[in-house]
Amino acid sequence: MKKLLLLLVLFMSFNMLQAQDMTAARLGDIISRVSDSIQTNGNSWQFLYKDRLIICITDENANRMRIISPIIEREKLDEELLLNSLVANFHTALDVKYAISDEILWSVFAHPLKELTEHQVEDAISQVYYANLTFGVTFSSTTLTFPGNTRKKEPEKPEIKKKKIKI
Repeated sequence: MKKLLLLLVLFMSFNMLQAQDMTAARLGDIISRVSDSIQTNGNSWQFLYKDRLIICITDENANRMRIISPIIEREKLDEELLLNSLVANFHTALDVKYAISDEILWSVFAHPLKELTEHQVEDAISQVYYANLTFGVTFSSTTLTFPGNTRKKEPEKPEIKKKKIKI
């Protein structure tokens, strides 16, 4: 019985290791399966997922990948939106973060490539999509949130005291 249990554990461990040997080719297959339309260019894919543009970029030599989606131009962001996106990075964006690059605010998922599972890729695409979709409203990538202040509080305006001037 112990030998059977040991064999089962070894078999499951081997399968888990196999499942986490993600490659750019496998990633491309997953993206092709879940996307509405796709354009491939070497180590990157641009695709539509539920009518939102999403881009995936890989670097197998560095064992890195990113799934990103453009949200809004930096010049259109006011201070409240920017601060709320930073708060969301802590509470509601979860595995996705809001980040600015090339004067664009993006929803971003970054991860080591080889260690990804198929489920994680599908979940990452979904989270990037929802972080884009909910920007400016709930700033969330899933229905989960971490406890705490999820919205920036407006600072209290100081009361201006009027002095009486004697003439």
